[in-house]
Amino acid sequence: MKMEKELKHALLAADAETQYDEKVKRLLGNKIILAHILVRTMDEFQGMAPVDVVPFIEGEPFISVVPVEPGLTNAVTRKLRDCGKSGQRITGMNTELTEIGEGLVRFDIIFYVRMKDGISQMIVNLEAQKDAPSGYRLLNRAVYYVCRMISSQKERDFINMNYNDIKKVFSIWICMNMNENSTDYVHLVDEKLAGSYSWEGGLDLLNIVLVGIAKGLPDKDEKEYELHRLLNAVLSVELPAAKKFKIMKSEYDIEIDDQMREDVSEMCNLGQGVFEAGEARGEARGITQGIEKGVAQENVRIILNMYQKGYSLDQIADITDKTIEEIETIIEKKAR
Repeated sequence: MKMEKELKHALLAADAETQYDEKVKRLLGNKIILAHILVRTMDEFQGMAPVDVVPFIEGEPFISVVPVEPGLTNAVTRKLRDCGKSGQRITGMNTELTEIGEGLVRFDIIFYVRMKDGISQMIVNLEAQKDAPSGYRLLNRAVYYVCRMISSQKERDFINMNYNDIKKVFSIWICMNMNENSTDYVHLVDEKLAGSYSWEGGLDLLNIVLVGIAKGLPDKDEKEYELHRLLNAVLSVELPAAKKFKIMKSEYDIEIDDQMREDVSEMCNLGQGVFEAGEARGEARGITQGIEKGVAQENVRIILNMYQKGYSLDQIADITDKTIEEIETIIEKKAR
């Protein structure tokens, strides 16, 4: 009964974590929040007021399916682009694709941005991570995403061999719970190894921005960390909703409409569930590790008993399914 109760608690906490993720994407997908991010990560909009950047963000708020998987991105993104209308929030485009042995692959947020010349466009992808992933290198995933954003343009944004029509892409990754606040800009460079010939083409086509957000709220006077302070205020599960609204309004001139107020409040309420989900996972890992440790200790005891009773190393290895080298190591450690 206790185990069933703990499992139910863990499942409810995990569900709260999923809902929290959705609220994060919804908030980050608000156009004024996106504009603040663009102003502080792209040279194109540097120095502009975020409110003036909002009109450059194309598309109406929508929840849609834009597969990262090759062969699927084009058709859906084309449909979204063709039916796009002006709006205040771009949500969704959160690509979901089940892969064998993998879970879901998704673009959290992806949208078109009109450049200041009024003609050119670029494609921006925004990804939110609760922390740095342990199963893979985050930069590797970001490289994959920008490559998909480029390759998926064929027959949608450019046709046949018209490679000059490829649109610039940005993949911006916001990673919470880091050891320090940081911003890295990863892009192509032309390093001349011999000669001075100038090759034509767009070195600025592929762009990755990695934004690390530490747990503590940066001081408001630290201009270098203005974006980090805003994102920390918006996404923190510890900061009260009232303080979030105060920072967003007074420091960043963000008008808090009813929908944003609701999303922020709900995200704060879900924060405890996120914390509990982490505790549940930690408890589960502890149980698993404890079982494994107990099994290992029992195996050692059996091996030592067999050795003391005169069994040969070959016999012990055959019975315990261990190598002779492993058995010798166990016996030597006991002898020390």
